[in-house]
Amino acid sequence: MPSNNVPHAEERPKGASRSTPYVDGASASQPAPIVQLRGVAKRFASGLDALAEVSLTIARGEFLSLLGPSGCGKSTLLRIVAGLMPPSTGTCAVALADERDMAGRIGFVFQDPTLMPWSTVASNVLLPFRIARRLGPAERERAAAAIHAVGLSGFERAYPHQLSGGMRMRVSIARAFATEPELLLLDEPFAALDEITRMALNDDLLRLWERYRPTILFVTHSVFESVYLSTRIAVMTARPGRIFSEVTVDLRQPRERSVRTSADYTELCEAVSGVLVQAMATGNRP
Repeated sequence: MPSNNVPHAEERPKGASRSTPYVDGASASQPAPIVQLRGVAKRFASGLDALAEVSLTIARGEFLSLLGPSGCGKSTLLRIVAGLMPPSTGTCAVALADERDMAGRIGFVFQDPTLMPWSTVASNVLLPFRIARRLGPAERERAAAAIHAVGLSGFERAYPHQLSGGMRMRVSIARAFATEPELLLLDEPFAALDEITRMALNDDLLRLWERYRPTILFVTHSVFESVYLSTRIAVMTARPGRIFSEVTVDLRQPRERSVRTSADYTELCEAVSGVLVQAMATGNRP
């Protein structure tokens, strides 16, 4: 059953910090987590409190979903982990194998595909390599493999306006996976898609995760999506967002569509829904 995993206040360090390498706590049997959030809070200049005392540890290779109501600070937390904004207080530590290439080892997929409209599918997927000035045969091969993995073989020369919404999102996902990131951050990438396309992309994302095995931090407000995709779910309260509870998803791996009709999946969705209701009642509403 889900359990509340909110650390005590005295365990949370204070002091603003941007994302920094984390090396504490590693051992031969228990490697250091790839992400460690300690007492992270975020207050914007407008006075809006988006996050309050978020403490969370993400293991290497894990698929963790942040689940919570709209406006609870999920996207803000994702941007703090990415190093795109600093926390107001607390620390966010990210441990990468190669700290010299932090930008290249963290992938980010936004709600909008953010493609260059004047570039082809292949050129959009190759963009991170062009920015890094590392565009050779190996990088082109990786981009081609990523395009194939998301089912877009044959569309390499197509432009974004020639693609459906789901296909454009596939290009964005291929671009993220082409760099083979250690940490992949996804901010509700399927929220604007129809249910059939969304389910298909869920399956694509799972296959890519199983193939490349990055650590994934996935933002969603869908209970069903979080249970289907994740190995663990962190349920957040309403704004200012806190981690109310963490739920382990012990459904069989690899995940297949048949899981969605299983009794275990239904039972777990009901349990997570119950936790989310409690979290929303506990937190401060916008």
